Amino acid sequence: MPVKHPKVAVLLAAYNGMRWIEEQLNSILVQSGVEVTVYISIDPSTDGTEGWCAAYADQHPAVIALPAAGTFGGASRNFFRLLRDVDLDAYDFVAFSDQDDVWRPDKLQRATHAIQTRQVDAYSSNVTAFWADGCTHLLDKAQSQVDWDFLFEAAGPGCTYVMSNGLVDKLKASMLANWQPLQEVSLHDWYCYAFARSHGYRWYIDPIPSMDYRQHERNQVGANKGLSPLIARYKTIHDGWWFNQVQMIAVLTGLGSDPFVQSWMALRRRQLMRLSFSAWRCRRRVRDKVFFFCICWASALIGKKAK
Repeated sequence: MPVKHPKVAVLLAAYNGMRWIEEQLNSILVQSGVEVTVYISIDPSTDGTEGWCAAYADQHPAVIALPAAGTFGGASRNFFRLLRDVDLDAYDFVAFSDQDDVWRPDKLQRATHAIQTRQVDAYSSNVTAFWADGCTHLLDKAQSQVDWDFLFEAAGPGCTYVMSNGLVDKLKASMLANWQPLQEVSLHDWYCYAFARSHGYRWYIDPIPSMDYRQHERNQVGANKGLSPLIARYKTIHDGWWFNQVQMIAVLTGLGSDPFVQSWMALRRRQLMRLSFSAWRCRRRVRDKVFFFCICWASALIGKKAK
């Protein structure tokens, strides 16, 4: 009797992806130890991505290009559309994919094996960022999870996420019930991790990189390496975007009335000062705990820009 491989639906959000999408798709279709179907949703593009994907899907039965669904304006809404419109009931696992990375051949096999053997509900991993000049850098997101990290950060790059059918079924139902406010969430991977953790699902973050994470000028969210990303992160906080996303995700995951969340939800000066002393419960990495503490105090003392 042939070995039964797990069935994995890979959801790929594309936009102007002609430079790299073929290499990405080829690396998905050669995944070992799993049965893969790739669903592609394309934000209206100017480089021929739609036509190329349609032709590629015609040549590859395991690839399905979804019909046009208007303009999304960002990867998050595109992934939400994929979760909403693809019938995922027949799959054991669901994975996210960007259009411009390169997956290692055992990425999905390792992920599904980890979910099954560790008795968890979802998986993400470290990645190796790489640049056109040949430079590489390990992005380490695999620190131990803490009480409230999910409200303040994702579980690593969303393109490493693999989730069980049971988790995705509950996630999809919640998304459909909150569809309009969900459109204001900017990072789908952050929201999915927050939903899972806030609803008691178990998540494993693998320290071994599962893919090569391409860095280029059009990355929506790239490698957080060096001084420039740190300055950019501070700007999103000073502009109010980051705290706004935190508040929104807390509400959408049903934690708006939790006593801990209520203690800082209004983000007034004293609340931010109090929140700073919970930094060790809100971020995983030591450096990020220190940054979180400092940002809370800076926001309390200097304030955020008026929205």
